[in-house]
Amino acid sequence: MRRLAAVAAALGVALTLAGPGGTANAAPSPDAARVLWLDRHTVAWPKGLGDPAGPHRLVHDRGSFPLVRDSKTLPGYDTYRLDASVAAERTALTGALRAESGDGVVTGVQIPGVLDDLYGTAAAKAQLGPVFRNGRPSLAVWAPTARRVALELEAGDGAQRIPMHRDAATGVWSVNGPASWKGKRYRYAVTVYAPAAHGVVTNLVTDPYSTALTADSARSVVADLADPALAPPGWQGLRKPAAVPWRTAQIQELHVRDFSVADRTSAHPGQYLAFTDRASAGMRHLKELADAGTSYVHLLPVFDFATVPERPADRQVPGCDLGALPADSERQQECVAKTAARDAYNWGYDPLHYTVPEGGYASDPDGPRRTLEFRQMVQGLSQAGLRTVMDVVYNHTAASGQDPKSVLDRIVPGYYHRLLDDGSVANSTCCANTAPEHTMMGKLVVDSVVTWARQYKVDGFRFDLMGHHPKANILAVRRALDALTVAKDGVDGKAIVLYGEGWNFGEVANDARFVQATQKNMAGTGIATFSDRSRDAIRGGGPFDADPRLQGFASGLFTAPNGAPGNGTPDEQRARLLHDQDLIKVGLTGNLAGYRFTDSSGHDVRGSDVDYNGSPAGYAAAPGDALAYADAHDNESLFDALAYKLPQSTPATERARAQVVAMATAALSQGPALSQAGTDLLRSKSLDRNSYDSGDWFNAIHWDCAAGNGFGRGLPPAADNAAKWPYARPLLADAALRPGCGPVTAASAAYRDLLRIRTTEKAFALPTAAAVQEALSFPLSGSNETPGVITMRLGDLVVVLNASPQPQRQHVAALAGTPYALHPVQAHGGDPVVKGASYEAASGTFTVPGRTVAVFRRG
Repeated sequence: MRRLAAVAAALGVALTLAGPGGTANAAPSPDAARVLWLDRHTVAWPKGLGDPAGPHRLVHDRGSFPLVRDSKTLPGYDTYRLDASVAAERTALTGALRAESGDGVVTGVQIPGVLDDLYGTAAAKAQLGPVFRNGRPSLAVWAPTARRVALELEAGDGAQRIPMHRDAATGVWSVNGPASWKGKRYRYAVTVYAPAAHGVVTNLVTDPYSTALTADSARSVVADLADPALAPPGWQGLRKPAAVPWRTAQIQELHVRDFSVADRTSAHPGQYLAFTDRASAGMRHLKELADAGTSYVHLLPVFDFATVPERPADRQVPGCDLGALPADSERQQECVAKTAARDAYNWGYDPLHYTVPEGGYASDPDGPRRTLEFRQMVQGLSQAGLRTVMDVVYNHTAASGQDPKSVLDRIVPGYYHRLLDDGSVANSTCCANTAPEHTMMGKLVVDSVVTWARQYKVDGFRFDLMGHHPKANILAVRRALDALTVAKDGVDGKAIVLYGEGWNFGEVANDARFVQATQKNMAGTGIATFSDRSRDAIRGGGPFDADPRLQGFASGLFTAPNGAPGNGTPDEQRARLLHDQDLIKVGLTGNLAGYRFTDSSGHDVRGSDVDYNGSPAGYAAAPGDALAYADAHDNESLFDALAYKLPQSTPATERARAQVVAMATAALSQGPALSQAGTDLLRSKSLDRNSYDSGDWFNAIHWDCAAGNGFGRGLPPAADNAAKWPYARPLLADAALRPGCGPVTAASAAYRDLLRIRTTEKAFALPTAAAVQEALSFPLSGSNETPGVITMRLGDLVVVLNASPQPQRQHVAALAGTPYALHPVQAHGGDPVVKGASYEAASGTFTVPGRTVAVFRRG
């Protein structure tokens, strides 16, 4: 039974079901696959599907395997024993399979479990893709269910098909070639039974382990990533900025095209090479942030993705004069939408090939030029003092089945994706969910990450929807990276950082299929998860509110009410604000589950006792388990969120100050913090909450404040924003909400000052939960706490976060007689308002201007 449970868990069988899909005694559809072949001796048959007492069998092209009822059961399933030779089972898996019961029930069969049992251990050790030895390439692809695999290699004006050899133990097909194959274009011709086609097909497919591609991913290229021609000068001896402790990391999240496409000072707008333009406005700003303490640039997907025509000549641009249209017009989004499917823009969360740079950002997408230019980008960031993080999306693919953009599923149909009870592909992540719980998908994740680390000197990885990965898979990535050394691999793998979205939802929720890489499960691993707790408390409301005007700490809840009925009465607002402040306090500790403090109701609580929508606010075991942020590419930018939430009459200068308060609340937390690029410059996307396909018009960063911040570029695209247009129209039409250079430069200067304090004061980098408990406190927390103000004592520092629009006095009696002064960085920094903050030593009273974060240091 233990073996069965382990196999079922690895497969992702939903063990809590009373019966699959409620289809008791119903004939499944012809395409359904409800029976699970768990391992070479075990088949799981859904309860209620046919008469369990009658004969059962698996039918294949050459005969059938009788199934013998087993006394063991799985929740929702009966189990049957199958006895056949390994050779017979392997042969059966190369054709159509169906399960039959004596009373006429027929259904398809899910095969990932038996494939892992028959091949996984051996195949997991195989080297796949192009591998060079002494200048000669070999090519290998895992295709255990294929009947034949041939290499289709370009030859002159045509192509030749070269048979590949199958290894019986691994299911890997391989072929060795001469040195002349280097640079050749290729595909695999895989002859395989495809359930989606109801028959045997020969799929012409690119290599899942491709290291180079032609334009639009039409062909793989036999490329050697160790070829000196693909390395820019100085690549081998590249000196990276020193790795900072992960708990101190400050990250800028950045989209390659957003960064430079509107930067007239860049010689390579929209390309990798824009990061080599050291004198461009964008690179100068990144250098300023690096000098202030930013340590990483997190790049949105830069692997090969499916949705952008890679050749500029194949792209379309909006046909309207967008700049001539009114600020609240519907026309901009109409024009952008007409060309969205063929323009140059997408976030890129639709993977096609996981281990090749996206060609749309290269000067030439046709071949390995993209490898060289990606490396030049990493080099350029390094020269600016920044390490590089990649956003990786192994949780889904752009397509599945026989779709032309389906790579994995056309090679091993039914294996790489997570299947639901009826055999359909789960799509809770938006697209075709992969199954990293299966051996070879898990291997692909590990192998791909290691390649990016070794061959591209990537310093960190952010896992999209990491909660859809098994925790074991992410820990396997960690172990593989830790094994990389400078002497052997050219990189220190232990210095590579990992973090991701630990959201808990979908068919895997609550560890239904395996122990997930979610927020609570990753605590203590050193692999961080994004913390939505402080984010929502800082901004107000949540990302899916129907009314975007719900306020929070930085957006004026109770202290600057906007009149929206959803915010409640003044008493309700006050109570909710104080609870938001408790959430933020937990965030300031690094979201520690065990941190003890007095909450705003006067109770002694731990971080895990504070409620966040029914879940514990504190879930981290140590600083570094949680990643603080106030905005990212998802949902409205921080400026846009505040545009909705602050009273419309709030002046631009005050909006800028509220933005700095929000950013500071994340940046001054224990543990790492992330900010969307341009947020310090009050970046707007014209209120777009989901700009993944909204084009350059809504997404570009405007480094020159004279060009505006992006606000008022028309109503955001209807597909994701139309329900909010009634709220958006009056805001976009209000010219007073569009900040000029004064508020933009002031916000950026104030934020950089706070970064300098955060990254130079050791008190913000406490190494353990015990150290945080000892050094960090909230001396005014309790039933008499000031709404809109959080006072934090941190070693020799006192930090006052005043989100209210009025000056506030914070009297800390225990500090009376202790000398404090405004931190020198702020006292001599770029924010004139904070210089008005003061301290009265006799009474221990700190006075801080409205919408200001002041840091005082004991002197």
